[in-house]
Amino acid sequence: MGTDVHLLVHGPPTLLHVGRRRIDGLERRWSRFIESSEISRLNAAGGDPCLVSRDTVTLISRAIDGWRITDGRFDPTVLGDVIRNGYDRSFDDLALIDDEAARASSALHRGCDRIEVDAVTSIVRLPNGVGFDPGGIGKGLAADLVADELMAAGARGVLVNIGGDLRVVGDPPDDDAWVVAIEHPDTGLPVAVLAIGEGAVATSSPVKRQWTVAGSPHHHLVVPATGRPASSDVASASTVASLGWQAEVLAKAAYFGGVTAGLAMLERSGVEGLLIDVDGGRHATPGLVRFEHPAVAGPAW
Repeated sequence: MGTDVHLLVHGPPTLLHVGRRRIDGLERRWSRFIESSEISRLNAAGGDPCLVSRDTVTLISRAIDGWRITDGRFDPTVLGDVIRNGYDRSFDDLALIDDEAARASSALHRGCDRIEVDAVTSIVRLPNGVGFDPGGIGKGLAADLVADELMAAGARGVLVNIGGDLRVVGDPPDDDAWVVAIEHPDTGLPVAVLAIGEGAVATSSPVKRQWTVAGSPHHHLVVPATGRPASSDVASASTVASLGWQAEVLAKAAYFGGVTAGLAMLERSGVEGLLIDVDGGRHATPGLVRFEHPAVAGPAW
C-alpha cells in the first residue's frame, strides 16, 4: 500500500505471519499501481461488470458509505483528478521526475453515485469513464480486516498500523489500554497521547505525500468539488472512531472542511478528533478528553 506497516499481536508469534500474508494479499487486490489487481481491472473495464473478491466488495461498499456520510467531501472516484495532478505512479517514483510532459493524462471523471455493487454475486460495475482510487480508505479498512482476522485466529489483542491509520482490538500486552501518540505534522513530536481500549485512530495531512510538477508543489489530498489539491487552514486532522475505515474517511473530510466546519462535522458524525491548524494551534472535539492519557507508560504508536 505504498507505506510502512506495524503489526503487534498479543498471542502466538505465528499470527504475525498470518497478518503479513493478509496485508500482502490486500495489496495485490487493491493497489492501483499493480496492473493485475482487482482495482486496476475495474478501472480498465470500461463500464463492464467485474467479478471481484469479497474483500473488494467490502472496499467498494465502505467507500460508498464514506462518500455518503461525508456528503461527498470524501469521494473514492477522484482518480482522474489525482492523476491529472501528477500522482500517476507509485509515490516512491514521483520524486524521480519533475517533467510535466512525462506524466500521464486522464479523462476519468467522478461518479460515486452510479457505482453498482452486488454483494450476493460479488459483481461490481464502475460507470464508463469513472475511476476508483482506494487511497482514501484502503489503509483504514485493511487495518480493520487484518485485526478482525487475527482475533478470530486466536489473538488476545492486536494493533495494526498501516501508514498512520491504526486499529486496536482486544488486550494490549502491558497496559489496560493501547497508548497512541498523535504527532505534530511538522515536528513529529506528540501533540496528544491517547489511551484507546478498542477502536481506531487515523490522521490526514499533506505533509508526507508531496511532489512537484514543473516546480510547483502538489499533494495527494484532492478536493472532490474542485479536482485540485486542498488549500486548508488545517495542517493535520486526526480522528478517533470505532473502525479504521471510518476514522480515515472522516479525517480526510475534516481536513477538507477546515478547522470550524471540520470540527462541526466530526461532532455531527459522533467521533472525536484533533485538528492542528497551519499556525500550530490545537483544536479538539469536546469528547476527546476522555481518551487523553496523562503519561506514556509504555510504547506509543
